Amino acid sequence: MRKVSFPFVGTANIPFENLMKAFGNDVILPSRPTKETLSLGTKYAPEFACLPFKIVLGTYIEVLEKGANTLVSTGGVGPCRAGLYTALQEKILKSLGYEFEMITLEPPSRYLKDLIQNIKKLINVKLSFKDYIRIAKFIWKELQLLDKAERLSHRVRPLEVKKGEASLAYKKAVDLVREAKDLKDLLEVEREIENLFDKIDKKDIDPIKIGIVGEIYVLLEPSANLEIEEMLGDLGVYAERSMFLAGYTFYNAIMDLFRRPGEMDVKKEAMPYFKEMCGGHGRESVGNAIIFAKRGFDGVIQLSPFTCIPEIVAKSILPRVCEKYNIGFLPVTLDEQTGKEGLRTRIEAFVDLLSARRKKNFIKGDAKNGALFGY
Repeated sequence: MRKVSFPFVGTANIPFENLMKAFGNDVILPSRPTKETLSLGTKYAPEFACLPFKIVLGTYIEVLEKGANTLVSTGGVGPCRAGLYTALQEKILKSLGYEFEMITLEPPSRYLKDLIQNIKKLINVKLSFKDYIRIAKFIWKELQLLDKAERLSHRVRPLEVKKGEASLAYKKAVDLVREAKDLKDLLEVEREIENLFDKIDKKDIDPIKIGIVGEIYVLLEPSANLEIEEMLGDLGVYAERSMFLAGYTFYNAIMDLFRRPGEMDVKKEAMPYFKEMCGGHGRESVGNAIIFAKRGFDGVIQLSPFTCIPEIVAKSILPRVCEKYNIGFLPVTLDEQTGKEGLRTRIEAFVDLLSARRKKNFIKGDAKNGALFGY
């Protein structure tokens, strides 16, 4: 029997656990990454490796110690080193004496045959066509509801009268999704999630709005970004990420499978500044920053792991973009040395600058007063 595990990324462990179990596998659930997880990964990772590599490597060591014999992760294409990370992680782990199989799920448009073969390795029960449809509908609905709950928490947190209610509602919503057994349960859970956030008393204010762009792992995993979205919400800021689980899955699986260009609006916006694909999500960071600006956001925060080449390229472009579109810009580089209190201080200063700028523009009745850059 396969004992499967995988990286911990946001709430993705919930649908992925259910998918692996539906395929007849035992699942060794990864724990939310801690300082000890990062320390383990840092100890054995190459010096040049980025923060996501180190966290995931530490996670793999933890789950292998718990008895996992199969590790499943995604691959990638392009200049970004992430496409080779599973190969390097496998080599490191096997040099440490661990025995396991690494299964890398590559993008379907280029590696469809390999992808199908690897998925077959994970299917250990006999399933009918109807079973596959049922599983797909259930997993997709889980992804959508987890995203919906998170979006609602971001929307409500800066408006809540009693601090902490949005976070409690979000945790409850995630638990409800986790406990659902079938699609009918999830449809009932959707109504419960909406009610959870509707019941929270809210202030009638127009909060500062900040868009968050950057590398996928540090965007989606709160332990990697030091809970920056909750931090912003507690400061009365509406924070919106450029990437969520369902959207990422759709564009990088379904759209890629049929060779359809995903996120064309984002890439089109970035094209004048970012003509070449450099891997990762660097071009998307630029395009999404422009879209946030056009939607009237006050500022943009870029989250990037230290040494992440695509985000380094984007970081060199974003100040010019944000100046043109008259919004604030704060680059945040994350590694094992980044401290939460230091980040909080920078975030507070950036929010104060954006608030002062909005007030100044309101008094002058002028929306063109130059961009703010928080370095």
